[in-house]
Order: sequence, then C-alpha cells, then structure tokens
Amino acid sequence: MSRISESFMGKKAFIGFLTAGDPSLEKTKELIMAMERAGAALIEIGIPFSDPIAEGPVIQDANIRALSAPGGCTTEQVFTMVDELKGKVTVPLVFLTYLNPVFKYGYEAFCRRCQKVGISGLIIPDLPYEERDELENIAQNYDVELISLIAPTSKERIRKIAEKARGYLYLVSSMGVTGVREEITTDLKELITEIRQVTDTPIAIGFGISSPEQAMACSSIADGVIVGSAIVKRIGEYGEQATEPVENYVISMVEACKGQA
Repeated sequence: MSRISESFMGKKAFIGFLTAGDPSLEKTKELIMAMERAGAALIEIGIPFSDPIAEGPVIQDANIRALSAPGGCTTEQVFTMVDELKGKVTVPLVFLTYLNPVFKYGYEAFCRRCQKVGISGLIIPDLPYEERDELENIAQNYDVELISLIAPTSKERIRKIAEKARGYLYLVSSMGVTGVREEITTDLKELITEIRQVTDTPIAIGFGISSPEQAMACSSIADGVIVGSAIVKRIGEYGEQATEPVENYVISMVEACKGQA
C-alpha cells in the first residue's frame, strides 16, 4: 500500500492545498507544518505557473504573488523547499502543477526529483486522460502516483478514468474553475456510486468546499475532502501572519470530517 493510500486509512481525510512561494517559500514551509499539526492527512502544493487554467481568481492571484516575489519562485526552488521539509513533515505531499513546467523540466528528471525530495503524488489538471500513459509510466518508476481528476461528465468516461486511478481520485464537485461556492448542486452521490463500480481507490471531493458544513456533507459520501481556495484566501489576507488563521481553519475542517469517520 502506498503512503497516499495509507493516509486515508481509518479516517475521513482532510487534504489542504496552498501555493508554494505565497507569500514566501519560508512561509510555505511553516504553513505546511501548521496544516499537518492541525490534522491534515495529506497536503497538495501548487507549483506557481503563469497560466493556471483550472484555477479561479483566488489561486490565480496567489500564483501571481509567488511569481512576482523578489527572486521569483521557480520549480527548482519549490523542489528545494520541499527537500528542506524532510524530517519535519510526515504526511504525504503531492504537487499540483501544469504540463508545461513538467515537460520543460523533463518528465524523467521531474519524477526523479520528486522521488528524491519526498513527493508522493502528482496532479496535472491539463493533462488529457488519453495522453497520460508516457508520464504515468515514468512516474511509476520513481514511486510517484499520478492522481486522476474526475469531473461531472459521461458515465463511460468516469469509469474509464476511475479504472486506472492511483493514490486517490480527485472528484471535481462542479464544472468550472476552483473557488469557494455557496452551494454544490452536482449529484456527487451518484457519481461516487458510478466510480465504486470499477475501483476502491479513495475518493476525495474538491472545488468549492469552504465551510465545515460542506466538509461534513462531502465527507459523509466520500473518503475525504480537498480545500484550496479557502486556505489560499486566508494566506492572501494575512500574509506572513497567516499561520495561526490557517491552522485554526484546518482544525475546524478536520473536526468536521471526523464527524463522518
């Protein structure tokens, strides 16, 4: 069993996301450690990119802040930052990035570096399912799991994606980009029932979850929840003083998920 799969064992997993380098790489390390203290089972780290097409305004702005910081925030700097967390963080870490930076770095070199610094998984929103085999084969050689995203789409496509899932399935709650939503109207229960026909890979629901009530509702039907924009919004608001607000927020979300374990 992989480290990612183990992070779902015996509990409903809360997965937190933040953008590396916002407001600084040093602060990113501190925030990752704070989220682990607060009970996050797994942490997704966004590598800043100039065209994050799956992201809403909150995370787009975080990417701009990170890239505009003195010295910028390169992929190599993010790798170095993660490497410095060794021995300080025990939960699995997953990169969320886009295909262009991985292609530019080189698939093999990127996955080798992920293994070396301790990255357990990789999410690439703009990697088409039909074109994932080359990267996935390389990632497997370095014990990096390529995480699949499933959006509300045709049953045939859902089954096709789910059958090859590794680590966990990222179930997108709503069509569109990331961001806080007042209400999630997709019939997620039906989607999960469809997924369960072909795989027992853990399912985590993301996009739009921001309140403990939403986390409780989603974790009642899935294996975990993913929260990004609500965390990134707090980081944008508090900057270098974001540690306590983020940690307290994650504690409240973890507790909401626990109620469904």
